[in-house]
Amino acid sequence: MTCDLINNQKLIAEYKDFHAKGKAWPEITESIKSAGIVDMQIYLTGNRMFMIMECDSSFNPNKKAEMDANNPKVQEWEMLMWKYQLGVPWAKNGEKWVEMEKIFQLI
Repeated sequence: MTCDLINNQKLIAEYKDFHAKGKAWPEITESIKSAGIVDMQIYLTGNRMFMIMECDSSFNPNKKAEMDANNPKVQEWEMLMWKYQLGVPWAKNGEKWVEMEKIFQLI
């Protein structure tokens, strides 16, 4: 998945700090794990981010979205992150993270 950050070095540094090891809110990491996401990595270049998720067979993106919508702490986190995030130019209105199409794999 991909998402942009507002192109402001101070805001980018704050965003990175929120995501530093052990700093993400425990309710957020628990909501990720409970949805069947086994591992998640976020990479940054400039102000563009790329998220790679490793999921088990129980993961369902629609169920995850529903769980997040009904979790007040996740909603609080998402509202806070909007201070930093900016949807990519082709994102739908209100959409942050956009799924990417895999076009190559070596093995």
